[in-house]
Amino acid sequence: MRKTVIHNFSWAPLFFFGVGAVYLGLRWLIHPEPWLLDKIPNEILIQKSFKELFEAEINYYLPDYLTVIYLFLGWCAIALGMLIIIYVHVTRMGTNKSRFYLLGTLLIILIGFYYLIFNYIPLTPFKKELYMMSFLWLMSAVFSFRLEG
Repeated sequence: MRKTVIHNFSWAPLFFFGVGAVYLGLRWLIHPEPWLLDKIPNEILIQKSFKELFEAEINYYLPDYLTVIYLFLGWCAIALGMLIIIYVHVTRMGTNKSRFYLLGTLLIILIGFYYLIFNYIPLTPFKKELYMMSFLWLMSAVFSFRLEG
């Protein structure tokens, strides 16, 4: 395989990784009740239905609080995705250092997501996105190591 093709396979998956993060962030940002995107795992985690939870007088403003939390989460995902897209676009992952730092940072983030999902919300529908982002990371890592050799 030509070196230019290998190079493209080292940076392009991470570009799409960033696009995926922006997409996930937009889903949380746009949805009117974003905690319902993964309703079942959330209700299992809190051991109550949202209906029961919101009926209690003390929790009257809880939907507003959850909206703010999910808006923050959405903006963080969008910011992370945009930073990845910009970093990959500017560097094109042209140096060993750029590949090592970005792949290492994203690996730590992915490990953290796996820990959170499998320990706290194992029924989340966002597992598919996590697997896809892991596949993109793995593809980039494999081609990055082939590029070095």
